[in-house]
Amino acid sequence: MTYSKSDFGEDFKWGVAISSYQVEGAHDIDGKGPSIWDKFSHKGKRIEDGSDGKIACDFYNRYPEDIDLIKELNIDNFRFSLSWPRILPDGTGRINQAGIDYYNRVIDNCLEKGITPWLTLYHWDLPLILEQKGGWTKRMIVNAFIEYADVCSRHFGDRVKNWIVMNEPHTFTGLGYLLGFYAPGRYGLKNYIPAVHHATLCQAEGARVLRRNIPDANIGTSISCAHVSPASNAPRHIEAAKKVDVLFNRLHIEPLLGMDYPIRDLPVLERIEQYIQPYDPELIKFDFDFIGLQNYYSLVAYNNRLVPYLNAFVMPFRKLNRPLTSNGWEVYPEGMYKILKQFGQYPIKKIIVTENGAAYHDKVVKGRVNDTARMNYIQTYLEQVLRAKNDGINIGGYMIWSLMDNFEWRAGFKSRFGIVHTDFNTQKRIIKDSGLWVKEFLK
Repeated sequence: MTYSKSDFGEDFKWGVAISSYQVEGAHDIDGKGPSIWDKFSHKGKRIEDGSDGKIACDFYNRYPEDIDLIKELNIDNFRFSLSWPRILPDGTGRINQAGIDYYNRVIDNCLEKGITPWLTLYHWDLPLILEQKGGWTKRMIVNAFIEYADVCSRHFGDRVKNWIVMNEPHTFTGLGYLLGFYAPGRYGLKNYIPAVHHATLCQAEGARVLRRNIPDANIGTSISCAHVSPASNAPRHIEAAKKVDVLFNRLHIEPLLGMDYPIRDLPVLERIEQYIQPYDPELIKFDFDFIGLQNYYSLVAYNNRLVPYLNAFVMPFRKLNRPLTSNGWEVYPEGMYKILKQFGQYPIKKIIVTENGAAYHDKVVKGRVNDTARMNYIQTYLEQVLRAKNDGINIGGYMIWSLMDNFEWRAGFKSRFGIVHTDFNTQKRIIKDSGLWVKEFLK
């Protein structure tokens, strides 16, 4: 490793991230309503190890000691999400004061310890009652989200100045409403296309509410990205890569920037026009202070006429001859550099890497977790972040996913991303070697 913390600059933000459903537990305590993940995780054999988020990491009760860990790791910024059904159990209307009080305690605890909170409004745990009314496929979700953003910003905006409107709309619309792989488990273009439009619209509408209620707020939204390259220089593979790039990288960012949906490069998106109301092209735009870029892997695309509408598919990671993480994702640090360069071409004020990390099969041996592979992952990806920053891309921060091992969606507790080990039986935390490296690096 040939760099140090100072190479990134004094104002560079170093952080860790978690999300409400993945860590909080307390799924029906103190007035919280059910979310789509509460239902989905109990449906058949959806979760690989049969687990759920009922208890997760018990962050709801253990947040003071977990925030102490962040302080011990010399990390100054803590990104966490608010649970919509904990604040508005019915999705709209009645405010659950116990939920507000809980997040006030977490925020105040951060501030007392000199840690800056970064709040994400939506990290996938939609109130179940709203899904029963159509969820992201129905226009009513826009007004519901505006109300939710208003409640959160009015209650927390006096102390919280850093906000992320939405986490990875590409992921929760694609896996939740197109492929049925994530909550709420819906399938097909008829669900996916309207969900894409309403989620993209809510990114801007939510941001406008934040700007109105907290004029001095630093407002962003987080986009999941993966650099896409063609399998070869054959025109059909180049065309395939362009379509995959639309889906993975361009779909939710370009409308925000006033560039419209990239329909020309993926004609099936024409179907979105039936959901666009007269003022939407203007309403969908917002001048964000930063864009959160989330990267875990890159993709190699090839022409495949068996895939409807797309005529493209991506190579399995195992065939790319690159190292793999325990959940089968490739390790390719240069992909981080390439996607940062790609997003650096957009008219964006600042990019913050709001998630990056790796899952490995960690074991506790004599009270220690030697996760050298994760430590190498973070070091090599950070090297590429610095490389892009030195090339003139305005990168303002880097946040590790995640603070601790948690409920990792479909993988349950099998997939461990944390720099802190969680024993899900005892809830004991152990800082892994990767965390000890972070602590020393940020000292």
